[in-house]
This record gives sequence, structure tokens and C-alpha cells, in this order.
Amino acid sequence: MNSRILFASAILATTLFAACSSDDEVTVIDDNDDNSDAVVISSNITEDTEWCGNVYVLGSRVSVEAGATLTICPGTIIKGEAGTGVNATALVVARGAKIMAEGTADAPIIFTSIADEISPDDVAAGNFASPNLNPDFNGLWGGLIVLGNATISASNDNDEDVAEVQIEGIPTSDQNGLYGGNDDADNSGVLSHISIRHGGSNIGEGNEINGLTLGGVGTGTVINNIEVVANQDDGIEWFGGTVNVSNVVVWNAGDDAIDTDQAWAGTLDNFVVVTPSGSCFELDGPEGSYVASHTIKNGTVVAITESRTIGGSLIDVDNGTPVFMQNIHFVGPLKDGDEYLTMTDDETANTTFENVTFAVDAADLPLLMEQDGAVPAGVSAGGTPQANVAGLLGWTWAGQAGGLNF
Repeated sequence: MNSRILFASAILATTLFAACSSDDEVTVIDDNDDNSDAVVISSNITEDTEWCGNVYVLGSRVSVEAGATLTICPGTIIKGEAGTGVNATALVVARGAKIMAEGTADAPIIFTSIADEISPDDVAAGNFASPNLNPDFNGLWGGLIVLGNATISASNDNDEDVAEVQIEGIPTSDQNGLYGGNDDADNSGVLSHISIRHGGSNIGEGNEINGLTLGGVGTGTVINNIEVVANQDDGIEWFGGTVNVSNVVVWNAGDDAIDTDQAWAGTLDNFVVVTPSGSCFELDGPEGSYVASHTIKNGTVVAITESRTIGGSLIDVDNGTPVFMQNIHFVGPLKDGDEYLTMTDDETANTTFENVTFAVDAADLPLLMEQDGAVPAGVSAGGTPQANVAGLLGWTWAGQAGGLNF
């Protein structure tokens, strides 16, 4: 095993890791030094609101409703109370609403659990790691959900096309959970230098909330410099829409790291995935008659398997998914004992690969493919890390912990 693989494995093994609107229900708590003077938000946001300077606690599922804008200042910490099922905490940005969460590399905005003792003083001092929670503790709260009016590919129980559906994780009784439409340039705001941690509350049998969920989000939305750490379900999941996302770290996702559905038509550019479970990529296409393709490029994937049994795939893609994967490098280990992780489920008819490489000997490359061992064009053994980490991803918890030194 080469040194970079040993280092990445060791990181996981040894570190296993303002003013609110008048309509908000606000409580100030002072239960410990880490959450002193925290502002608890327990009702929806219905007018322009700013969160700055304090710790803000989500006491329930909180929606930014249509017509309202939530602005979050750099260095702000948002913590979710514990809860499952209908009591799972989450921040939902509904269609027609905006979130302006523009952190910086020196002062990221952190979404985490109430159990996390990280404080604004830690962030101000440049210490972005949780002081008390390991980076594999998950399911402690919900996650961040952004919904928009862009095109999705969905259908009803009669296989008829529908323009809008309810996002997973939100009860159908909550109209703020609807997404989809016909405005591909829709603007849901800005997410920049955001770290989302320890989420993925269970909301039903085998159903958890993703770290970052993007439903029908349009190209007018700016999303970059995103870290998702230890989410019980997927790291980031797109449901249709057209939004582009860049500079991403997904570390210790409990299920799939990158998940696409309903004909997402955007680009993911410059990313690192370090995953001990699930599939590195689960790429699903249209669920209705509308078909669109997406691009995933310039990434490095560490498919750690020492801490897991074989499960999931390196790339799980179906025939209905037009996708272009370019400049992506997989490092290992890529097998458990004598069993290799597979690259695909033999359904790559609409997938185009360009410079997708695996850190194995050429003789072992067919063992990473589907059962017939066919190696698609554009896929090869060897290669080097492709993500541009220096100066872009070093601000993350994973970067500070040394987990991005491939």
C-alpha cells in the first residue's frame, strides 16, 4: 500500500472521527459555555432576516418561506437540536426564498449538532474542527435543504410527467417541501464556505436527510466551497435542477457521497470524496420524459475500505443517466481481502469517461469493472490526484486534519 493510502486510512482510523424577524419564535439559552447566549429558532422565517455573531439553534424544522431572504454572516454557527421522524431538525429554503450564506476561508459558516462544542471563538481562532465530536459521528440532526423552481424529471404513480414534487425528508403536509418548475435560471441565493456536519437524522424506515439537498435549484444560485462531514445519508444529493457546484469535500458519508437524480443538468467541478461506506457516486437519471445530462469533473476519490465490508460501488450509474465524468482519480485501497469494489453496475451506455483513473496495476483494472471485466473508453490504471486542493479546500475540517494530503 502506498504512503498516501496509508495516510488517508490512518486519518480515518486515528481521528474517527444577529437579529431575527419579529415573526420568529426566539429563545435565548445559556446552558453551557459553548452554547451560551445561543438564539433558538423554532418557527419559520417569513421576512428578511439576518443571523450574525451568535450560535443559532434550530429547535425544529425551520423553513425560509417564499419571499423571504435569510442572510448568514461569516463565522456564524448553526446547531440543530436532536430529533428524528417529524421532529428532525433541518433548515429548509423553500421555492421563492433565498439564503445568502457567504462565509470565507478564514470564517466559514458551520452547520452542526447541538452536541458539538465548537464556538464562534474557535472559528475566529482558525480552529474549524469539532472539539468533542469525531468526524464519523452522524445522525445527530437533519441537514440543509435548498429548493427551487428549475426543471426536474419526475412522474406520478400513473407514470405521467409532473413539474413539481415533494422533497424527501419533508412531510407532504408541508408545502415548503415542494420543488421543481420551469425557471432554469432560478436564484435561491448563495452558499459559500459552508461546512455541514453530523447530520442525517432518520425520518422513517431507511430514510434519512442528506447533508446538502438541492431540489430543482437553478443556475442563478451560487454554490461553492462546501464541506459535508459525517452525514448519515448522502453527502450531497441533487434532484433535477441546473445549479453548478464547485470546490466540494465529502468526508465520511454514511451512504452515497455524491448522488444525482431526476435529470440534474449542472456541473460538479473540483471535489474530494473520502468515503468508508456506500457508493462514491450514485448517478440516477430521469424519472419522467425530460432528459438532461450532467458533468462531474476534476475530482479525487479516496475509497477507504479497511473500515468497511464491500458495499456500494465506486460508480453506480444506470443506463438512463447521460453523464460526463472527466479527470477523476480513485485511490485505494480499492478492495476488501480478495473482493474488489466495482466501478459500475454494467449500465454505462450513456456515460462518457475521459481521464478517469484508478490507482491499481493495469492487470487489476478489469477487476474493478463490471462482471465481464470490460474497461470503458476513457478509463485507465495509474493516474494522479485531480482535485485542486491547495488554496481551495484547505479551509475545511478535512483539510485542517490532513485528510486531503494525497
